[in-house]
Amino acid sequence: MTDLLTSIQAALGLPHTPIAFTASGALPSAFAVTDLACASIAVAGQAIGELLKQQTGRLPAVEVDRRLASFWFATSLRPIGWQVPPLWDPVAGDYATQDGWIRLHTNAPHHRAAAENVLGICADRAAMAAKVAQWTSQDLEQAVVDAKGCAAQMRNWAQWQQHPQGLAVNAEPLVHFICDQHPCGKTWQGSVAQPLAGIKVLDLTRVLAGPTASRFLAGLGADVLRIDPPTWGEPGVVPEVTLGKRCARLDLKVPVDRAVFETLLQDADILLHGYRADALENLGFGVERRRQLAPGLIDVGLNAYGWSGPWHNRRGFDSLVQMSSGIAEAGQRWQHADKPTPLPVQALDHATGYLMAASAITLLTERLHSGRSGSARLSLARTAKLLIEHGRGTDEALRAEDDQDKGLLVEQTPWGPAHRVQVPVKISGTPLQWALPATELGSHQAQW
Repeated sequence: MTDLLTSIQAALGLPHTPIAFTASGALPSAFAVTDLACASIAVAGQAIGELLKQQTGRLPAVEVDRRLASFWFATSLRPIGWQVPPLWDPVAGDYATQDGWIRLHTNAPHHRAAAENVLGICADRAAMAAKVAQWTSQDLEQAVVDAKGCAAQMRNWAQWQQHPQGLAVNAEPLVHFICDQHPCGKTWQGSVAQPLAGIKVLDLTRVLAGPTASRFLAGLGADVLRIDPPTWGEPGVVPEVTLGKRCARLDLKVPVDRAVFETLLQDADILLHGYRADALENLGFGVERRRQLAPGLIDVGLNAYGWSGPWHNRRGFDSLVQMSSGIAEAGQRWQHADKPTPLPVQALDHATGYLMAASAITLLTERLHSGRSGSARLSLARTAKLLIEHGRGTDEALRAEDDQDKGLLVEQTPWGPAHRVQVPVKISGTPLQWALPATELGSHQAQW
């Protein structure tokens, strides 16, 4: 645990400050998933502590509950009398090929269409399995990717270390900070209770990693505005990740909406984006254009497979990176299973999300100190490397106590009432709390 924490602190430029970890138990896994959860949440809390120390002279204590951290890496939401829609499309999942295994990610309609353009229309998993079995893993992976879909062949760690993309990821830092010389004269408007009050966060991220980052920032007082395309939906995660945010829709291919986006960007303090590496460039909002529109902007970007190498523009998700990087194969051997065995939670997403939040806060702290802004780049694949290289997991089962919902406030969501599990991190004097409940995508206007 200590090595993992100090590695992340070093990557973020944070001091090796001791952090208290309480409670016990761990998620059963071939890898130290609960340790990763605790360390990534801890550094996000520590980053806020460093900002407060700079602004007030007081360094708050940070404490992380191992059990609660594990729960938040699964889901923080406990619906009362209703259910969250399924996370996965009916045909998404792992399939046996002629020579191994492949995972198809079909949650988005256009990603399912891409897979079916290659394999043919499949009404159910049985039909999909019969078609996949006729392919080799590598050929099918490439065919689906060429069709603009999402797929990942199961590789082991040694194979990933020899793969050109694995080699590229190995050469990247966990967090790549880039200094920006544009001056920014904004002063701190926050308080100990709400350190990020007055900070505008423009969130262009989807699904879990980026939304986890913006949810954390919202809990510290930031004004978070999430922007989605007109038809995008992710019903299985929206109740989990929109807590504390306003959510609007814009089509960045339409001139009127592009103008609205530019106005929003000009007033933003932090931009979070999770598009493929070349996507914003192709939309005309590349790095230089963003700097022109918003000098002093803190720009934090995420992608799946890293920012260099032949796959740096490849579509990807947590479950696919687990297949590519050897995590699912290691889990299969650890559990003596007959199929790929991923992590018990989407830990790459959640951990990278907290590292994104910590990166944004660290850049904000520097901007308040020197007036200089900057950017940070992170990837799920680089977080996977961190997890794989920092210790084995455990086969113990985390106990879900019967009284976990007692004493919790009821959150009134559009889908019905729900509880949120208690927050896993305590920052003395700075409660993590959200002014807005979770909400539907597109339920607000695209304005600050």
